Amino acid sequence: MVFLLISITVLHLVTLAMLLIATLEKSWWVWDDSEITDLWYNCFHDNASNTWLCAATNENDWLQSVQALMVLSVVFSSVSFLVFLGQLFTLAKGGLFYFTGFCQAFAGFTDFAACLIFTFHRKEILNDSRDVNKGRFGYCFILAWVCVPLLLVSGVLYVHLRKKH
Repeated sequence: MVFLLISITVLHLVTLAMLLIATLEKSWWVWDDSEITDLWYNCFHDNASNTWLCAATNENDWLQSVQALMVLSVVFSSVSFLVFLGQLFTLAKGGLFYFTGFCQAFAGFTDFAACLIFTFHRKEILNDSRDVNKGRFGYCFILAWVCVPLLLVSGVLYVHLRKKH
């Protein structure tokens, strides 16, 4: 039981860290090695100063939806972890971690929706005159997709987890 509890806690923390990185880092779309776009900024690499120069992205409804869903995913996963810690000490013996599991699963669904919107509406989100076929998805986008099954699996595990002591 202790191994399961530690495993679920580590899975939750790793997934939460991955969600934070996917939401805040600068690589949802890569045009080439010197230009990247994320949910918040468009960045260009300046070879002269060897730094990234970033400007705010052009806001549109699709981008705002992805931003809101990713932030919601982080919030629900964080709330889920805090509730889990509280339930460890207050839940009666034999109780199930339903609320924790549902919060974690909802974080997975919001992450899934954000990834789907970005996948199918990237041309509108990127709002660029260039051909989107000349770019590729960045590691943060892939990290967000990896979080989806991890969030859903941990949500199911929480729902089935029963407090023993």
